[in-house]
Amino acid sequence: MAERDQTLGDLAAALVECRKCERLVSWREKVATEKRAAYREETYWGRPVPGFGDPEARLVLVGLAPAAHGANRTGRMFTGDRSGDWLYRALHRAGFANQASSAARDDGLKLRDCWVTASVRCAPPRNSPLATETANCSDWLVNELSAFKGLRVLVALGGLSHTNLLRLAPRLGWSAPRPRPAFGHAVVTALGDGPVLVSSYHPSQQNTFTSRLTEDMFDRVFVLARRLLEE
Repeated sequence: MAERDQTLGDLAAALVECRKCERLVSWREKVATEKRAAYREETYWGRPVPGFGDPEARLVLVGLAPAAHGANRTGRMFTGDRSGDWLYRALHRAGFANQASSAARDDGLKLRDCWVTASVRCAPPRNSPLATETANCSDWLVNELSAFKGLRVLVALGGLSHTNLLRLAPRLGWSAPRPRPAFGHAVVTALGDGPVLVSSYHPSQQNTFTSRLTEDMFDRVFVLARRLLEE
């Protein structure tokens, strides 16, 4: 475990210094300087956001990217915004988190057998990274996922991460079906000798406010993930 902690720690230390995508660097730092009125007294993180959770995790969740006033503010994935509220409530109900809320890096949240990361590590304008920016971030994700030797289940939160994980599978020594399976909620894809991929609608406000994603639907994803871990 100490070696894995070191690997993930070294990766995080290198990641937060990344300035490869000029557009994303400019945007994340602009947001961190101008701030939202509700957070004007806070110091924004304003850098790439590392993954978070249990370094021995068998379950890894891959989201889209940090929210401008969420993880870009707090410095922890899915922390400080409504998407994170949905995610950590669901993880708590499924037994993967010790508490149902995530407000700040020092709020006591701990994940069990679970790690949370993203396809893109800097907040993008309009929550829409360019294809080149996703590609630029791919080495970070590949190296991070490679650290989890006991990885059994991946959950892709949103269509971009579903597509990205299938694209990156060969670099991780996994096979992806051909043709690539279409994205859908609770769709399960076997990656050869690698982990099982479970895809889910992202808990964005666009999905949750319109009831495209309900809490029951989201809970079913983590019930399914738990069952797959136990098989």
